[in-house]
Amino acid sequence: MVKIHKKTAVITSQVQLTEDIYSMWIRDGETAAGAKPGQFLSLYCKSESRLLPRPVSICEIDKEKGTLRLVYRVVGGGTEEFSHYNTGDTIEVLGPLGNGFHAEGSRAILIGGGIGIPPMLELAKQLDCGKRIVLGYRDITFLDKEFEKYGKVSISTEDGSSGTKGNVIDAIKANLLEGDIIYACGPIPMLRGVKAFAMEHGIKAQLSMEERMACGIGACLACVCKSGKKDPHTNVNNKRICKDGPVFYAEEVEI
Repeated sequence: MVKIHKKTAVITSQVQLTEDIYSMWIRDGETAAGAKPGQFLSLYCKSESRLLPRPVSICEIDKEKGTLRLVYRVVGGGTEEFSHYNTGDTIEVLGPLGNGFHAEGSRAILIGGGIGIPPMLELAKQLDCGKRIVLGYRDITFLDKEFEKYGKVSISTEDGSSGTKGNVIDAIKANLLEGDIIYACGPIPMLRGVKAFAMEHGIKAQLSMEERMACGIGACLACVCKSGKKDPHTNVNNKRICKDGPVFYAEEVEI
């Protein structure tokens, strides 16, 4: 088991993918060695005015080089600070955190929506089964070409500028995709649709929940979701997304 403690990682590269999305590679051999698809890191700002870490999903893992790739969207002061870091700069990280995806099934459908797309890339690399990949965007695409190395990619866009016009479920139906397991990460409305589709077709689904987090280790209860069973930590019907998740089976959570 990897001991989770704050470490100082070195940034090996950073590039801008779109107007507000950046790709950062960091080197931390200990963290990379224990990381799995679906887990995340907590990143700490250098500014003393920002005490809480920012959770960022792991996009890629290179255990040989001891590096991890983080693809994130600039949404506030913390991620804005990260976007100005350069090669050779350092950043404090805590992780890998949370529970990731579990490989199962022989025909997988991988679904990513918005900033939920990056964590699906390492999963696509590691899954040793037949797989189809569905990526949902508002308009501007990113990472889609990188996914093509690991399976056939179907795209949906809200404005119809690429692929199927609509959402990821529209793309699944338009491309007649079938599978015995669905892996998905994205905004709650998308996951709600994926869960309904999976239940309707009798398909297992693992959902990676996106939520605002504070501590990232399950202590503060800031990122809970409703569940069918009582949580032994709180004795109420909820799950801590950072600690019990972020990946859950669809039937475990109410969304």
